[in-house]
Amino acid sequence: MASPDDWVCLGVVGRPHGVKGLVRIRPFTEDPEAVAAYGPLTDRKTGRKFTVSVANVAKGTVIARIDGIEDRDGAEALKGTELWVNRAVLPEIEDEEAFYHHDMIGLEAVGTDGEAVGEVVGIENFGAGDLLELRTREGRLVLVPFTRALVPEVDIEGGRVVIEATAGLLDEDQPPLDAAGGENGEGEPER
Repeated sequence: MASPDDWVCLGVVGRPHGVKGLVRIRPFTEDPEAVAAYGPLTDRKTGRKFTVSVANVAKGTVIARIDGIEDRDGAEALKGTELWVNRAVLPEIEDEEAFYHHDMIGLEAVGTDGEAVGEVVGIENFGAGDLLELRTREGRLVLVPFTRALVPEVDIEGGRVVIEATAGLLDEDQPPLDAAGGENGEGEPER
């Protein structure tokens, strides 16, 4: 049986698009269309496999057809489904500073002073660039812009990322995130 490290999540199915079974997919790939480039995708919770074909990309969201899904009800039933692929089918990373975002989940976040800040629990992109989602030592979820200035070091082998905790970035008064990633319980923004 494959270990969890052998899998990479390429995207998650969102709401339906129209009435003919198309779905919106939030891709976790650099090129949004690559979500369908590596063969069948797997829902690791159920083991169900999906063949995805991209119909369009709009504002970073993929509009796609999933084989066997012919109507809005079928598309609606897939909402929230994570689409995984075995790491073996992905291209090798040649640049020593490059990594898959998935590899960052679970890394310890430390400040530039070496003090523990929290843990990376996700990577989001709401249209303005990647954001690291951190669970602080106090249990709060905060978003940190994933820029070289604010995240100067990613050490996959060492199991940590270094965060430049500039004024206000990790303060207690940063708006809390709900489980869906939105601020103050408002959920994920529409795309």
